[in-house]
Amino acid sequence: MRIEDIQSVYFIGAGGIGMSALVRYFLSLGKTVAGYDRVPTPLTSRLNEEGASIHYEDNISLIPDSCRDAATTLVVYTPAIPNDHAEWTWFREHGFEIQKRAQVLGTITRSRRGLCVAGTHGKTTTSTMAAHLIYQSHVGTAAFLGGISKNYGTNLLTAKGGSDLVVIEADEFDRSFHWLEPYMTVVTSTDPDHLDIYGTPEAYWESFEKYISLIRRGGALILHEGLQIHPVIPEGVTVYTYSRDHGDFHAENIRIANGKIHLDFVSPCGTIRNIQLGVPIPINIDNGIAAMALAQLNGVTDEEIRRGMATFQGVDRRFDFKIKNDRHVFLSDYAHHPAEIRQSALSIRELYKDRHITALFQPHLYTRTRDFYRDFAESLSLLDEVILVDIYPAREQPIPGVTTKLIYDLLAPGVRKMMISKEQILPVITAKKDDIDVLISLGAGDIEDFVPRITEILT
Repeated sequence: MRIEDIQSVYFIGAGGIGMSALVRYFLSLGKTVAGYDRVPTPLTSRLNEEGASIHYEDNISLIPDSCRDAATTLVVYTPAIPNDHAEWTWFREHGFEIQKRAQVLGTITRSRRGLCVAGTHGKTTTSTMAAHLIYQSHVGTAAFLGGISKNYGTNLLTAKGGSDLVVIEADEFDRSFHWLEPYMTVVTSTDPDHLDIYGTPEAYWESFEKYISLIRRGGALILHEGLQIHPVIPEGVTVYTYSRDHGDFHAENIRIANGKIHLDFVSPCGTIRNIQLGVPIPINIDNGIAAMALAQLNGVTDEEIRRGMATFQGVDRRFDFKIKNDRHVFLSDYAHHPAEIRQSALSIRELYKDRHITALFQPHLYTRTRDFYRDFAESLSLLDEVILVDIYPAREQPIPGVTTKLIYDLLAPGVRKMMISKEQILPVITAKKDDIDVLISLGAGDIEDFVPRITEILT
């Protein structure tokens, strides 16, 4: 089904961060948009205010008449929806065209030049940063982001000035990124994840190699140094490497002082000196190099890059500072993989070398905890104190023997630690208020729902 032939779009799982960008995209095209999500959230409320019609009960009778014509309605679903979902079953049985979110994005990348960012971690911040750099420049771009940009208050940017570029976060879950056809892509990291889907690290790496094979002729691959993949590069694709300190794109003369980070950006196109990071955390040096590489290769000028980096405000839930004063520092981070947590821990330790750092961590998924509990313990042990919250199940059923105690028992000697239920979060933070110096909330589950109250308690 061609986009121009679509009159209505129905989303099953409309409130996901990636899905909601497509909701906004089809609304911007003037399409009728409706859908289902499991629970109401601030994001689904905003989507309804913007013109969508989203309900929260799996009930066929709630599907609006405008979305009941298979000839004019596209159905978009998230892989997290169970096979016995009544609405999804009804659409399948009545001959509707049903696509994953990634299939729709794939259609968009075939009609435009897709600037895609893939990787186990770092892809949301890098893609949002790249989108900001290009959008605020004379070049312009559209963007489908995996987080809410603080600069624009949304996860969708519509193109201006006739640009055919589109920045897309390329998601490896369920091999979704295999639907894309990138013009250029960054690969930030390939630490194995989603082993409930892939089974082995080798299968995970092969999936990235397959994704790289889809880059268009005349495009480019910007690959972080040291990754455990060995892709066959498509003919006509230029390969660049990057990292903080080495590669075709890298940083020199890094200065971290007084809560600010400045650096010089070195590239095959020349050096841009004295760049200031708008979100001054060490991990954003790596992310920024990749974003600047994408921007520079697509015609953004040195001065536009310098201005864009300084004005980048970050992404909700990505190293998101809520309090920063002499008594307390509190930040929220979406990190939910051991490698992400390690990067967050190292960044916050570099910023606050002599302060007591506490992590409030809610593991995400039983399978991920089962597969990586040793790695979680190693990463969390970089901090001074760890408060472990019960596992957030998301789409999964409990696995016997898999609890936060697996992580708790392997935390390094000397790390202060405790295990609590979700209901105990606020009482524990209240009781420890006077002892908290630097606190970071970690996890991809509903721990974010507690962040506003924690902010109030510590303010």
